[in-house]
Amino acid sequence: MEIIIGLLIIAIGAFCQSSCYVPINKIKDWSWESYWIVQGVFAWLVFPFLGAMLAVPEGQSLCGLFGNANSFNLWMTVLFGVLWGVGGLTFGLSMRYLGVALGQSIALGTCAGLGTIMGPVLLNMFFPELNALEALTFAVIMGVVITLIGIAIIGVAGGMKASSLSEEEKKAAVKDFNFPKGLAIALLAGFMSGCFNVGLEFGKDINFGELTDPMYRTLPATLLVTLGGFVTNAIYCFYQNHKNNTWGDYKKGNVWGNNLLFCALAGGLWYSQFFGLSLGKGFLTESETLTTLAFCILMALNVTFSNVWGIILKEWKGCSSKTIVVLVIGILVLIASSFIPQFI
Repeated sequence: MEIIIGLLIIAIGAFCQSSCYVPINKIKDWSWESYWIVQGVFAWLVFPFLGAMLAVPEGQSLCGLFGNANSFNLWMTVLFGVLWGVGGLTFGLSMRYLGVALGQSIALGTCAGLGTIMGPVLLNMFFPELNALEALTFAVIMGVVITLIGIAIIGVAGGMKASSLSEEEKKAAVKDFNFPKGLAIALLAGFMSGCFNVGLEFGKDINFGELTDPMYRTLPATLLVTLGGFVTNAIYCFYQNHKNNTWGDYKKGNVWGNNLLFCALAGGLWYSQFFGLSLGKGFLTESETLTTLAFCILMALNVTFSNVWGIILKEWKGCSSKTIVVLVIGILVLIASSFIPQFI
């Protein structure tokens, strides 16, 4: 029963993340770089800080925790957060060129597979005595493979969509639709986004041990990763503000109330996925396979729900019934990838 509860919590977090782009559509009179960094303040600083505070027992502090942590692990966690930040940037661009459904499918699918594998592999390179590779069991590898098969099927549906619609129909569904450019960006986004889970692997011991509820133990590391990602995004967005002369966005007082509200909502929805991941893993301790696969499961469910939103937002409007059937098959395979490894 606890395993079901854990998976449901992760699923709720995935649904929230997949919905985070919806509030962004309500932002007015700001350029991409302006709203991206403002929502990032909430997604990568404010909410992760509040989440990390839940892991701090009475009489302790986050500053004390980070000050006493292994400095190598701490900085590696931040470093992989910086690298993940590149994925965060290109992730937003992938949805710009492919839409919410297809962009998230390809980017998060790549992230799911590489993020699950890269964590134990890199941890083993630096700390072979931890035997991190033992976590990559046959069941875990099969879970990753099934996830990638589901992503590949959805990718095929995306290719069918790109080839069957006219340029006018593509633009009607996704304003800046560009399949070749979007595909390249989405693959890069997925590769770099996988660094998030690597950062969590390096920072998994940065907590107060038995003094911290198991459900909250990864939240301090999550803050460190998102802090690194914020740095990357801030540098790029401020550069774009300078390049495009969009500093004036921040002076538009008449839209600040509206935009701040929807940026905060988008940021909160985005962070919910990793808050849910931490809470969900606390219920998966009976299954080492699902604990290791939790990140992959989260990404697979993100893809599933993003395609639901893609359908709601009519991004697949005009596609043939054959294309929709292929899309649905891919979604069902992704859902199955969350459960099949438990029975291997």
